[in-house]
Amino acid sequence: MAKQPVRVLVTGAAGQIGYALVPMIARGVMLGPDQPVILHMLDIAPAAEALNGVKMELVDAAFPLLKGVVATTDVVEACTEVNIAVMVGGFPRKEGMERKDVMSKNVAIYKSQASALEKHAAANCKVLVVANPANTNALILKEFAPSIPEKNISCLTRLDHNRALGQVSERLNVPVSDVKNVIIWGNHSSTQYPDVNHASVKTPAGEKPHFLPSTEDLSFTSLIRLHGEFITTVQQRGAAIIKARKLSSALSAASSACDHIRDWVLGTPEGTWVSMGVYSDGSYNVPAGLIYSFPVTCRNGEWTIVQGLPIDALSRKKLDLTAEELTEEKELAYSCLS
Repeated sequence: MAKQPVRVLVTGAAGQIGYALVPMIARGVMLGPDQPVILHMLDIAPAAEALNGVKMELVDAAFPLLKGVVATTDVVEACTEVNIAVMVGGFPRKEGMERKDVMSKNVAIYKSQASALEKHAAANCKVLVVANPANTNALILKEFAPSIPEKNISCLTRLDHNRALGQVSERLNVPVSDVKNVIIWGNHSSTQYPDVNHASVKTPAGEKPHFLPSTEDLSFTSLIRLHGEFITTVQQRGAAIIKARKLSSALSAASSACDHIRDWVLGTPEGTWVSMGVYSDGSYNVPAGLIYSFPVTCRNGEWTIVQGLPIDALSRKKLDLTAEELTEEKELAYSCLS
């Protein structure tokens, strides 16, 4: 029996990330090679013509899994019956803008999109927020879509997670597929904490936690020695890409959005965890009620925070620092509501 198509919404679909993301979804990168999809693409009225151009290209690419395309500037039409929503559209910070100005514009956008999802999305719709400030945009969306379970609203820190995997892979000169269980804690911002204390690397002698270096393997020691530089490299990677491309990360953001949804829907491999921005329940003494990035495992379409990892004093400080920033962002966002 052929599977029923899954309806996937991408907002901001005519933008750079959207343009990279929609062909990946249509090709089965997000939901698997046997899952048909119907793409719902939303953008603002000034981008309507560009959005139609993206739709034309999707038709021209003749993707076998793509069973339909809705391209619209109407938020209700875009949200109707969607099973998965990837919220890429948002208001970017422009030169001379205060944080509060950006926040108030994004609060308005996410308030209206949340209301449309609340009323018109399919039951049990899963939502991934990509647009910055991603954690706080997700929190606003949760506020205005109360019937969507909090476990169904997340934000993207998988891009940072993948960046951390890539840095370990490059520094130890091993394939990235041999590295696992890095963690991104906290906010998708420069206060995030990329943590390799629990990571492991596959070696000819078997899987090895990097924090148990042996004298014959100096590369592990060097990774620890470079820990501070490693952290700032991951934290500042987005800025480095803007400097190099004169544009922000699009390809890697789209790819990691696919990774995030695929693992959430289809499950994480046994013994492997990934980073997701999810609603805090107070785990690891993170204040409840923030959208905060934790290590999670996924099974049967549900994520679970990995429990019981030892947190050293340095890590504790970094976990608290990024939580403080998120608490401030939350207060700023709520002040824009009143």
